[in-house]
Amino acid sequence: MSVLSLRALNRALLHRQFLMERTGRTVPQVLGHLVAMQAQEPNWPYVGLWSRVDGFTPAQLSVLLEERTVVRSALLRSTQHLAVSGDFRRFRPVLQPVLDRTAGTSYFRKASGGLDTGALAAAGAEILAGSRTLPRRELARLLALRYPGREGKLLAGEVELRTPLVHTPETARWGRWGTRNAVSVTRAEDWLGAPMTPAPIQELVRRYLAAYGPASVMDVQAWSGLTRLREVIQAMRGELRCSRDPEGRELFDLETAPELPDPGAPVPVRFLPAFDNLLLGHADRTRVISDADRKRVMPGAAMVLPTFLVDGFVHGSWSVKDGTLRLVPFRPLRPAERDAVAEEAERLLPFLGAANVTYG
Repeated sequence: MSVLSLRALNRALLHRQFLMERTGRTVPQVLGHLVAMQAQEPNWPYVGLWSRVDGFTPAQLSVLLEERTVVRSALLRSTQHLAVSGDFRRFRPVLQPVLDRTAGTSYFRKASGGLDTGALAAAGAEILAGSRTLPRRELARLLALRYPGREGKLLAGEVELRTPLVHTPETARWGRWGTRNAVSVTRAEDWLGAPMTPAPIQELVRRYLAAYGPASVMDVQAWSGLTRLREVIQAMRGELRCSRDPEGRELFDLETAPELPDPGAPVPVRFLPAFDNLLLGHADRTRVISDADRKRVMPGAAMVLPTFLVDGFVHGSWSVKDGTLRLVPFRPLRPAERDAVAEEAERLLPFLGAANVTYG
């Protein structure tokens, strides 16, 4: 069984994530290939697409949200993602055990303890029946009226986890930076005009490997939030290619996967948004970020800072405020690297609506 070096895994991941070279594929094709893009804060997936899609503009995604071709909802790891509507209808049921597990944590049980969870979810669905769209705060108010003495905000949050709801387009449009409190939700089946139709779990594994492989069982579980996938993947061995990483962990890939890139292939500087799944798609993330840098990028409170890649690995973080793009390298940049970072930063400025680049 072949052993793949860290750089081989790095180049394979960047290639499949369209980060070695921007792709000419359409936005739905890219979203479909990636399965879903983190959209915890609305602007970030736009930046992720800018770094992956040749000539991408915010309007290309906004119109897809308006047309209901793409939706924003809780999905992988119970966090907000953008997904092509057909994928959402098929993969949300597969991932529902993860969302139910989150809904059953002590945070939500503070409000719903002692309630029948099925009845609570049904109450939320009833309030939203008839294609009704409500601000999340209004759903919270109505649930609090049904369950006096309980915190409506937490009840609404649990309903959103236990019931397939989607956010209306204004929540996910390109706009101001930061989270947006005016979130409106509606039942997914009403919004999409079609029922949830669960895909075989093997399909979710195949789609993951196409965008993140070669990968271990633990990697698939870390990306999806699902557990006990070892037996599923073992049963798929006949259609998978096997190898090992430098630590001896077994890796799986599609037999039909493209040939792995040359580990020594040069790669361009790339800017990644906060929460990008490139950094969250594996249990072992050293193929793109060192353990030391991971602590700086993921400082706690569920934060994942925006980063930039040099030679395919995280080299620093960035932020934008008051028209200035601020870069924070974690290590000194060689002159050629600094020039490459500056060049890509200058390309990013007009997209962000910024005018200046600073270091510090």
